[in-house]
This record gives sequence, structure tokens and C-alpha cells, in this order.
Amino acid sequence: MKANLPRRRQVRTGQYLLIGLLSVTTLASTAQTPFAWTRDGATATDVTPAPIAPVVPTDRPAPLPADLKRLPLASGFDVRVFEAMARDLVANQRVPGLAMAIVHDGKVLSARGYGITDVSHAEPVDAHTVFRLASLSKSFAGTVTGMLVSEGALRWDSRVADYMPALQFSDPTAAQRLTVADVLSHRVGLRHHTYDRDIEGNADYHGLVQKLALAPMDCAPGDCYGYQNVAFSLVGDVVFAASGQFYSEAVSRRIFKPLGMNDASLGLEGITASARWAKPHVRAGAGWKSMMPKPTYYRLAPAAGVNASANDMAQWLLAQSGHRADVLPAPLLATLQAPIVGTPGEMRGASWRRERLNAAGYGLGWRIYDYSGHRLVFHGGAVQGYRGLMAMLPERDLGVAILWNSNSSLPSGLLPTILDRAIGLPTHPWLDVDPNLESLYASDDQDAAATGGPVSGNADAKPH
Repeated sequence: MKANLPRRRQVRTGQYLLIGLLSVTTLASTAQTPFAWTRDGATATDVTPAPIAPVVPTDRPAPLPADLKRLPLASGFDVRVFEAMARDLVANQRVPGLAMAIVHDGKVLSARGYGITDVSHAEPVDAHTVFRLASLSKSFAGTVTGMLVSEGALRWDSRVADYMPALQFSDPTAAQRLTVADVLSHRVGLRHHTYDRDIEGNADYHGLVQKLALAPMDCAPGDCYGYQNVAFSLVGDVVFAASGQFYSEAVSRRIFKPLGMNDASLGLEGITASARWAKPHVRAGAGWKSMMPKPTYYRLAPAAGVNASANDMAQWLLAQSGHRADVLPAPLLATLQAPIVGTPGEMRGASWRRERLNAAGYGLGWRIYDYSGHRLVFHGGAVQGYRGLMAMLPERDLGVAILWNSNSSLPSGLLPTILDRAIGLPTHPWLDVDPNLESLYASDDQDAAATGGPVSGNADAKPH
């Protein structure tokens, strides 16, 4: 591992820079320290930046966060406009189908479906139509593991090898060093996406776990970030060993059922057994072709195994925003949603990332961004024919999830559009939709006000 020392130093330097940036704006310093807020969005002065710890302490749960000064949504925030944008996206099958959930202040402002489930056998997408979540599933893995930590069944710094004695890496010492927190924060030490191509080639998960003994490593566990699907799914074996429940059973019993996520499931069998589900679509000439979901990434349940509807995602966002403390207590959420390792590569790619993100990190199944000076908890996901995004703005108590059943990137611009309106940032054309949508609703409001009729407001919007 000596040859990798310069890289490790570079990573450590990047981590310290991340912590400095996030502390100046809205993010806390370590995974075990929750965020403390002031009304202007800066961290409180009693939060002292510190280097990112390679192991998360577990002798006690994270302390309760300081009182979060909630800010109202900006005046330009109108759920009807975002719903109209979603309808525009599915018009003329620009994308076949889409589902969106928006929650605020403990209420569901919108949970609806748009478009169709299948271009070959069209049925309308509704609030209960199930989509494949792909990597949005990682937030469920971090959460169910954290619930076991809260119960004392394991610790964040528990060694994975204690639950998987046969686990080996090319570095003989790595298996004994790897912790549960390392796995969930992608600090295994492997190169990005190790053995993903094998999974796409229909390889068996358990065979690839054994093959990890041959995989090149960039650093020792805990020392660098490398996004994983195969290695991330080791946490499913840990959950089984620590709880005696299969991973899918643990997620269903501990998360889906108590939160009322009644459409949610895991695996290929789960989605195909749903009363209504959206088939994946790929490009076919100028249109779309539906297909059956591939079983490949479903074999990695912690990394990419969850299926859910807009209604389910609304409940998930409410719980992750702190409104279901009976299931997910505040200390657990504070730990899950704090950055552990820097991920500067996330600031590249889509235009909204380049222009809005000042810093990026990964926690325990969640990404944490500085979005134009505002803390954003986020995750995206994509697998053939499905894509999705979910995000929370804690200072505005806002959560958004967008799921669609095609490999188009077009709906991605809907998320930064909603975030910008919530914060009050200048309008930016992130999304290619009819520019007359907003003026139409502004006109409706003016007409209603002039006649003494009701004017729709974001705070009073009713769930669908």
C-alpha cells in the first residue's frame, strides 16, 4: 500500500478542505456531530470544525441537534407549477411516465403520477404506481443499519469481518480494518464501481464477494472514497448476522410497515407483484420501447433493491425530515445525514451541479451538498430504464422525490427548479418545459384575488 501514500495524502487534504467549506456554510464537521443552525443558514459558533474521523464512535448515539431555525418557502414556490411541469414532461411521451412527491412542514403537498406505465400497454401512472429506486435504495440500507446500532445490536465501528469471517481483500489487513461505517460511506478502499460490470453481465453477488480478494485497492479502508455497489451490499450480510433477519425482511418490518409505505417492496419479485408498476423504457428510434426489469442489480438489495411509489416516497421524506421520531429518532437522522468523506466529483456533470454546488460529501447512505450556501441531503439513482432523484432542504423543511421510467435525463432539471424556487434563487432554465406555465398560474391567482376567490398557497396545499 505504500505506493498509494501520495493519493491518500491528497484525499485527506481534500477532506479537510470539504470540512472547512461545509462548516462555513451549512454543514457540520464530523459524522457524529449533528448540524447546528442559525437563522441565516450558517453553523453556530459552538460547532468546531475537525478532520473527518475514519471511524464513527458508537459508545453513545449522536446528540440531539440544536434547534433548527426553519425558514419559510420563498414566495415564488407554487406546487401547481411543478405539477404542470411534470405533466409537460410526459406530454407526447417526452418521457413515458413520472411520479413526484413534495413534502413540507410535515405535510404532503403533492404525491402524484404522470404519464403512463408502459408504452405498449398504457395505464396511467398514479400515486401508488411502483418504480424501481436503483441507488436511492442506499438510504434505506444506512437507515436500517442505524436502527440496529440504536438498539445496540452492532456499532458503526463494528468490524465487518466479525460478521463475515471469510471476507478477504488484496490487502491482507483490509478485511480486519473495514467497519460498518466504512461500507456505508463508500470508504472500503476499492476503486470506484468495483465489479459493477460483472453484475451487469449477470454475475452472482456471492461469487463477487469472494472475488473481492483479487480486486485492486486504492487505499486502506477508511482512507479514501470509492463509490461501490457490490461492496456496499456487504451491509446486508451484516444486518442478517446482527439481527437474524434477512435484509429484505428487516427493511420491510422496520421501515416499510411502520412508516405506512404500503406499496414498497424489494427485488424483482416485489415490483412484478405490485398492483400497478411502471415498466422501464429505452430509446427506440424517435420513441420508447418498454422492457422487463433486469434482475442484475436487484441481487444487490442494499445498493439497489427497493421499489416504491410516489406515496411511499412522501412518507420516506417525512420520516427522514424528522417528522416520524417514533420510527426514526433525531439522533439517528443527525448521524446518517452528516458528511464523512469528501466527494468533489459530485460538483461536476449536470449544469445545476456545476453552478449550484460549492461542496459535496457522503454520509451513511446519503449525499450531503452545499447548494448555493444551503445544506442539501440528496441521493440519485439510475438502472436501465429507470431514474430517480430525492432531496431534502432541512432549513426549509422541504423534501422532493422524482421517479421516472426511462433512461432520459430530461426530468433531472425539475429538482433544481424546485429547490431554487424554495430558496428564492434567481430563475434559471434548468428544465425544458413550456415557458408559459408559470404565467398561466400567476394569471389564475390574480383573477381569483380580483373576484374574492381562493388563492392557492403552498402552506395550505392538500395531499393528493
